[in-house]
Amino acid sequence: ARSRSSSGSSGASALALVLLGVAACLCLCLAPAFVAPPSPRGGGAAQVDLRLAAASVAGLAPLAVEQPAAAYDSVVAMLQSWL
Repeated sequence: ARSRSSSGSSGASALALVLLGVAACLCLCLAPAFVAPPSPRGGGAAQVDLRLAAASVAGLAPLAVEQPAAAYDSVVAMLQSWL
């Protein structure tokens, strides 16, 4: 049989271990996950906006060229070929 003092010390060490784990989780969760680099001087935001606009126009350009009617005509032609 265990003595009362040995079970008390194991309970205290388990509590200390749990508190240490909670403290470690808090440190990891509350630490900043991303630190932004300092902005360059001389219009860095305007350059990013220009690149974003250029990428958006380049990505949406195929949608402006293709007309929805062409897609409808091809679907109708496919269905007619099945009949």
